[in-house]
Amino acid sequence: MAVALTVLVLFLGGFVAGFILLVMGAINFDFSNSEIPPGVTQPAKLRIIHIILISTAVVGKILENIGICTQVRFVRYVQGRKTLGVDPKLFIKDLWFEKVPVRIYQPKAPSASQRRGVMFFHGGGWVFGSIETHEKLCRSIAEESDSVVVSVGYRLAPEHKYPAAYEDCLNATQHFLQHLEHYGVDPARVTVCGDSAGGNLAAAVSQTLAGRSDLPRLRAQILLYPALQALDFNLPSYQQNRGVPLLFRERAAFYVLQYLNGNATNLEEVLEGSHIPIDIKLNYQKWVSPDNIPAKFKLRGYKPRVLLDCTTEVFEKVKRFCEPNLCPLLAEDSVVQQLPESFILTCEYDVLRDDGLLYKKRLEDNGVRVTWYHLEDGFHGIINPFHSDWLSFPSGK
Repeated sequence: MAVALTVLVLFLGGFVAGFILLVMGAINFDFSNSEIPPGVTQPAKLRIIHIILISTAVVGKILENIGICTQVRFVRYVQGRKTLGVDPKLFIKDLWFEKVPVRIYQPKAPSASQRRGVMFFHGGGWVFGSIETHEKLCRSIAEESDSVVVSVGYRLAPEHKYPAAYEDCLNATQHFLQHLEHYGVDPARVTVCGDSAGGNLAAAVSQTLAGRSDLPRLRAQILLYPALQALDFNLPSYQQNRGVPLLFRERAAFYVLQYLNGNATNLEEVLEGSHIPIDIKLNYQKWVSPDNIPAKFKLRGYKPRVLLDCTTEVFEKVKRFCEPNLCPLLAEDSVVQQLPESFILTCEYDVLRDDGLLYKKRLEDNGVRVTWYHLEDGFHGIINPFHSDWLSFPSGK
C-alpha cells in the first residue's frame, strides 16, 4: 500500500511539474513574441493581465488535449464565472428579444421624462465575451448616464459563423426599438454601442437601420476600438502594434476567420494580403488605404507593402469579407451618409487603431458628425479592467 501511494504521489508530482513547465514554456514563447511599448502607462499591469490571459489559454489547451473540454469553452468559463448579485441602483432582468438572450439594466430612481436607451454589444473577437464579462461596464453605463441599457448575448463563433452574431444584434435592436414605451425609453435617444468585435456589430447594425423608416432613427453609434475591415492586415497600426497585448496582429486575423468560416485555414494568406484579388483591393483603396491615415500615425516603423494577388480558391473562402455587414468600412457612400452622429475611440498601441481612423474619415467625408477620442497611451482592451481595484488604467477609466 505504501509503495502504491509513493508511486501515485511521484506520478502526480511529475504530472504537476510537467503541467507547470508546459504553462511556463508557453508563457515564455508568448513573451518572446510580445512587446509593451514605452508609451504605455503602468506597463507592469499590462504584463500581469497578459500573463493571466496566456495562462488561461494554455491550461485550456492542455485540457483540450487530454479530452476534458475544448480550449474555447474553458476560456469562456473562466471569463464569465463571476456573478455580481443585486444592484441597489438598478433593476436587472434577463429576457429574450426575438430568441436572443439579453440583460436589461434600468435605473430604480424615478424619472420625470423618458430615459436614453443603449444597445450594448460586447467584444471578444466574436469568439469570447458574454453578458457576464461586460456586466460591470453595462451597470456603470446605466447608472452614470441614467440610461436603460440592453446587453446582447449574441451567438459566438466558431460554433455559429457569420452572420449569426450580426443577425442576433440586429434582431434584438429591432425588437427594442419596437417596444421602447414598455421600458420608458425616448425614441429619439437610442444609441448602439460596442467594443472591439462589438464595435463591429454596432457599426453593422447602425448601417442596416440607417435607411429604415418604420423604426425610430438611432441617435448615435458609439464604437470603442472597433474592428471594421479584413482586407488589409498590414496597415500602419497592424505593423507597429503586431506584438502589443492584448491583441496581436495574428490573433486579430484568426478571430475574424473564426467568425467568417469557423476555422483559420487561410490565416497566412490573410496576414500577407494574398486573400483578396488585386482588382477588388484597388476598387476599395479609396476607403482602405494607408494614404488615408494621417502622416503622424505612420512615423513609428511603418513600411509600405506591395499588393499581392490571390488564387480563386482562397478568395472563394473569404469573399464575404467584402460584405459591409461583416466589414462596415466597405459600405457605400449612400449608406454612410445616412448614419447617425458617431463617437469613435482609438488607442495608439492597438492593431485596430487604423480601422477607427479610416472610418472616422469616411464618416466625415460623408457629412456625418464624429466625435473622436484617441488614447495616446491606450492599448486594445484597455476598458475591460476599468472596474478592477488594482489592474485598471487611468485611460481606461
